[in-house]
Amino acid sequence: MQTARPGSTIALRLAAIVVGLGALLAIVFLLSKNGQVSTQLFNGLVLGAFYAIVALGLSLIMNLTGTINMAHGSFMTLSGYLAFAMVSRGTNFWFALIVAPLMTVIVGVLVERTLIRPLYQKEPIYSLLLTFGLSLMAEEIYHIIWGANGVPFSPPPSLAGTVGLGFMSFPAFRLFIALVLLLMIAAIALFLTRTRFGLRLRAAVQDSEMIAALGTNTQVLYMVNFALGIFLAGVAGVLAAGLLGLNPTSGNTLLMPAFVTVIIGGMGSLFGSIVGGVLVGLATSLTTLWIPAASEVAMYALMAIVLTIRPRGLFGEEGLFG
Repeated sequence: MQTARPGSTIALRLAAIVVGLGALLAIVFLLSKNGQVSTQLFNGLVLGAFYAIVALGLSLIMNLTGTINMAHGSFMTLSGYLAFAMVSRGTNFWFALIVAPLMTVIVGVLVERTLIRPLYQKEPIYSLLLTFGLSLMAEEIYHIIWGANGVPFSPPPSLAGTVGLGFMSFPAFRLFIALVLLLMIAAIALFLTRTRFGLRLRAAVQDSEMIAALGTNTQVLYMVNFALGIFLAGVAGVLAAGLLGLNPTSGNTLLMPAFVTVIIGGMGSLFGSIVGGVLVGLATSLTTLWIPAASEVAMYALMAIVLTIRPRGLFGEEGLFG
């Protein structure tokens, strides 16, 4: 009996995401007479895309090396501050959107090579404690350099205002964010399924010892994989700074929902991170509409329901972390 090729399986999953988003847009259209509901649905999709892209970065690092990166949010904040520093000195926003994440990647690779790499063969608790400490240190450094209060970081004038969608108007910057994040998700999927290096990364997740025995330098794989996860965090950090504001703890506000997203989607599943992000974003956004005080509780309630029905998460793989 023939088995589905990995590339075709991911293509089918991407198609399922497109169909699902289309169905959500159809719901928005049907509910367009209720402007609040349609707006919150769109906000939920944008928020879900944020959670998904951050969770993808966490999952990439976690799946290959077993590193639970509690400093992921701090890298997001660093990227936002670097973009703010460049824009405040007259640099173009579009240039900062690309360069700030790349600069963050350089810092991330230095941290990975010097501090995190020695812990790859140890229990995940060691990397968790290390990166948690790094997160606290980074937060204090941001306090010293940029102050405890938030700094003004606005989107460019070309993305100001709203865009008419026929049945509702929506902020242009949020639509831009959704487009960028969706393109990044598609690019990651293509990289992992259509490039030789991406296929090696996926193979290393399954059996890194076999990949090393075949002559692949696994340390390079670890470094590039970590850099890719940090780059995703960096882009999300710049976009989040323009949408949610920028302060020393801004990145960490997205970190816990991202971990919840990983748990709901399932450990070891990148596709699950995408689905989990959309579900968490919609749950949080719609709860804000009717019960604002319970907006944060909603994602934990959703996680409890999913884990009760399927302890490994929606698409989780058995055997990760024990």
